[in-house]
Amino acid sequence: MADGLRKGLTSYGDAGFSLFLRKAFIKAMGYSDDALNRPIVGITNTYSDYNPCHGNVPQIIEAVKRGVMLSGAMPMVFPTISIAESFAHPTSMYLRNLMAMDTEEMIRAQPMDAVVVIGGCDKTLPAQIMAAVSADLPTVVIPVGPMVVGHHKGEVLGACTDCRRLWAKHRAGEIDEVEIEAVNGRLAPSVGTCMVMGTASTMACITEALGLSLPMSATIPAPHAERFRSAEASGRVAAEMAKSKGPKPSELLTASSFKNAQVVLQAIGGSTNGLIHLTAIANRTSHRIDLEAFDKLGREVPVLIDLKPSGEHYMEHFHHAGGLPKLMAQLGDLIDLDARTITGATLRDVVAGAEDVPGQDAIRPRNNPIKPEGAMAVLHGNLAPRGAVIKHSAASPRLLQHTGRAVVFESVEDMTLRVDDPDLDVNADDVLVLRNAGPKGAPGMPEAGYLPIPRKLARGGVKDMVRISDARMSGTAFGTIVLHITPESAVGGPLALVKNGDMIRLDVARRRIDLLVDAAQLDKRRAALALPATPDRAKRGYAHLFNETILQADEGCDFDFMRGEGRE
Repeated sequence: MADGLRKGLTSYGDAGFSLFLRKAFIKAMGYSDDALNRPIVGITNTYSDYNPCHGNVPQIIEAVKRGVMLSGAMPMVFPTISIAESFAHPTSMYLRNLMAMDTEEMIRAQPMDAVVVIGGCDKTLPAQIMAAVSADLPTVVIPVGPMVVGHHKGEVLGACTDCRRLWAKHRAGEIDEVEIEAVNGRLAPSVGTCMVMGTASTMACITEALGLSLPMSATIPAPHAERFRSAEASGRVAAEMAKSKGPKPSELLTASSFKNAQVVLQAIGGSTNGLIHLTAIANRTSHRIDLEAFDKLGREVPVLIDLKPSGEHYMEHFHHAGGLPKLMAQLGDLIDLDARTITGATLRDVVAGAEDVPGQDAIRPRNNPIKPEGAMAVLHGNLAPRGAVIKHSAASPRLLQHTGRAVVFESVEDMTLRVDDPDLDVNADDVLVLRNAGPKGAPGMPEAGYLPIPRKLARGGVKDMVRISDARMSGTAFGTIVLHITPESAVGGPLALVKNGDMIRLDVARRRIDLLVDAAQLDKRRAALALPATPDRAKRGYAHLFNETILQADEGCDFDFMRGEGRE
């Protein structure tokens, strides 16, 4: 039997009194003894007026509660931090670990036999899964779902790939103020996450591939009735898990399930952020993400989802084409179909139920991929001793082998001030370099890696340049952009040694990113290097905790004390 209300009693030195007091106070909410004697399913409430991605959460909660009660358990809703990408200063990544800690501690502190976590906006699903892994309570994950598409002048729009594309046109003078304002009201026509393969959609697909959510849950559009029927079904599953006390995340997250997630990440044209988050999740377990193995998978797994920014379609088209079950069916022997899911079924059962949609072209067969290799490549070289990442499925092929002159920006602020200066010494063949934008240096590793094309070049027709940084980039962005250079410059990584005019060579085929300066000269620069002083804001509170314990990108940017067993 589940523990229900008796679980985790408050310590008063008298267990009987603790239960008596708990029941006395909760009865103030109007609950009956029958309700209070049921297994309890906790349900996170991540709704906020600041979070349009999660605008459908109140409806999802009601559907989950309905499913829980129809299955004879007791739903209990509790709030956690809500993080919205475009409203979080300095960046949502800065708050991901705080949300993970908040969610984990609330799961531990309150009596529940299973938990349903509801998330979507970029950092929320990874934070919740990190929490669930550490708490190891039976968990059902519900993504909020993507927006439906928008329209402008007969063109289909998707936030935020088209946000960036059309804003770039505005910067280049091709779209005036009146039109960009009209676009602004049409890019996000409903609540939900970005309807392209950004980080939110990437993490929803990874969650489904890990077996932590119900089939099709990654792709159902946020406003659709199907989203709420899936939530009700998720509540039913959570109730059964509360009664049976499993399966727990530790039983589902195996080496095979993590490999499946990596295969899916490559095949969907997923966000580079997905690799950081998957690494952080794995580090909460006894498993690890091997960057070399991930890169090898990238050479073997083609991109099969024709979705922006790597392709042309949007998430609702992916859904109507059969969703993740159909993709996994197309991936065939690249997926371990014996991996289990929260329902007790295996992925083999899920794939067997995949819908065959005649004429759909959003999910390609393996013999007709969007790209012959996966979304991402892992680079090394003297600029990135511990690795860097490029989403080459969304890059310009002509720039994947390129040597250019470095144009260095010291920080995000420096870039903002100088990138559009008409006197900036820059041309289209140069390599834009941004440093001090990593996990510790920024702080929070902002999505500033998508350096804007300098205005004078944009107005001359330049659409892409090689850009490198220790920052992150939105999964919605297109461009030849090297990210997550590790170690970051703020801790003395080689990126801190680059000077204006140095030559940098990118060779994606050879998986290299190199500064073409001899080792003796780099040693001299390193000896003269002064690391940034600790800012005043990082001397107290959460900022202090973050500054003192944040890990690098290759370790998932978690706090060093949160890693699980098996760490070196």
